[in-house]
Amino acid sequence: MTPDAGTPRGEARTPARTPDQDVRQGAAEAQRVPGAPDFGVRRTLARTAGGKAVDVYRPGPGAPDRGPTALLWHGIAPDERDILGPLAATVARAGLRVCVPDWGSDAPDGGRSQLLDSLAFARDFAAGHGGDTERFVLAGWSAGAPAAMGVVLRPGTADGPRLAGVVGIGSRYDRPARTTGTVPLEDIAAMETSPVPVSPMQASPVPVSSVPESPVAVSPVPVWLVHGTHDTVMGSEHTDAFAAALEARGWPVHREDTATDHAGVIMTEHDPARDRCVPARAGHAIRGGLLTASVLLRAAGLLGQREAQAFGPGPGAV
Repeated sequence: MTPDAGTPRGEARTPARTPDQDVRQGAAEAQRVPGAPDFGVRRTLARTAGGKAVDVYRPGPGAPDRGPTALLWHGIAPDERDILGPLAATVARAGLRVCVPDWGSDAPDGGRSQLLDSLAFARDFAAGHGGDTERFVLAGWSAGAPAAMGVVLRPGTADGPRLAGVVGIGSRYDRPARTTGTVPLEDIAAMETSPVPVSPMQASPVPVSSVPESPVAVSPVPVWLVHGTHDTVMGSEHTDAFAAALEARGWPVHREDTATDHAGVIMTEHDPARDRCVPARAGHAIRGGLLTASVLLRAAGLLGQREAQAFGPGPGAV
């Protein structure tokens, strides 16, 4: 998870995995979200049209026949869907269908086609497996977060109905999104004649072709942002700036902080010996992951504000 020479400073990178390597996190590691139902969870392996692996997490027996679906994108390291297993299993246990694909930032296009392939896969899954296609949430962690935001800030990026919500987890938004090649903060600034100041950006290490300007007006989509207050990889000031820019343009923004670090917000912790994220054992990371799980459930309409009151920044240091 330590940034390297081929990664923009502040983007976490870990060793690559092969597409056929199965996830190691199972249903037994799913946490229980307070205030949410417990249906259990099932996991299956699928493939996108381009051949990338996708782990599909579904609630077990007793869940409603029609429910919302979320697509969850991992960070900068290629093919790391497994590290999102604990978070995905936790929200699936509470009733949310979740697709977690591999994608490769080392692809010639920076991962754009693989990300958009997975978006098409998840929409098709929702439509063909009893999902509620009008309650579709797109979420991403680290480099996956601006990729998700790019989809809503540049409506011409991908076909499909309007998202029910988009969730950004532990990231920054002043670098080019892997889905669009444009900078989310600059996309927001372009929405009006008086743009907000944007921090200077460094060049992306991977050439990503920009999506042409869309003639479609940008309709506000509910945005949910989560950040760890002890994140030293990507400071929470990046989420502060992004939230402020969206709010200045009238977008509905829900901001949550939790007393954990960059790995803890997805219910993992960094293992220095392996230089990768592994399922969390520390209390701060489990609490941080549960806060993120509650945000995903709220974005999908499965958890109300009252039930989510148990979550908050929380005391203690990492």
